[in-house]
Amino acid sequence: MAKDVILRQCSEDDIGAVLELWLAAESTPSITDTRETLLTTINSAAASVILAEVGGKIAGSIIAAFDGWRGNVYRLAVHPDFQRRGIARRLVSGAETWLRGQGAKRVGAVVEKDHPWATGFWDTTEFVLEPLDLRYVRNL
Repeated sequence: MAKDVILRQCSEDDIGAVLELWLAAESTPSITDTRETLLTTINSAAASVILAEVGGKIAGSIIAAFDGWRGNVYRLAVHPDFQRRGIARRLVSGAETWLRGQGAKRVGAVVEKDHPWATGFWDTTEFVLEPLDLRYVRNL
C-alpha cells in the first residue's frame, strides 16, 4: 500500500486537474466530463468525489454515489505516473467507507469492458462480475 497517499474530497479548485487526470489515465471521454457537471457532483450530498494525493499532486480519483438503495463507484482513475502503488485500492476502500456511512449495503462498479487494465484490476478485488447485468445509457 502507498503510505504517502492522502485521500481527500475534491474541491472546486481541483476540477481542472481531475479532468486532466481522466485523460491521462485513458478514461473514455463522456458527455459528463465537464467542469459544470463535476462541480454539481462535488456539491451533491448523494455523491463524493474522492481524490488520492501524493506529494501535493492529484494521483487518482473515484466517484462514489448513493441513490438511497445502492452505492455505485465511477471514474476510478490513477495517473500513469502513480500506478501499481496500491492507490486504486485505497480509493476503492475510501469510496466503500463513504458509501457505508450513507447506508449502502451493496456497491457496484461501472467498469469499461474494453479496458483490460481496468477489468484486470477489478478481477483482483472482492467485487464479482455479474454477467447477467447490462447497462443501458442515454444522453439527455
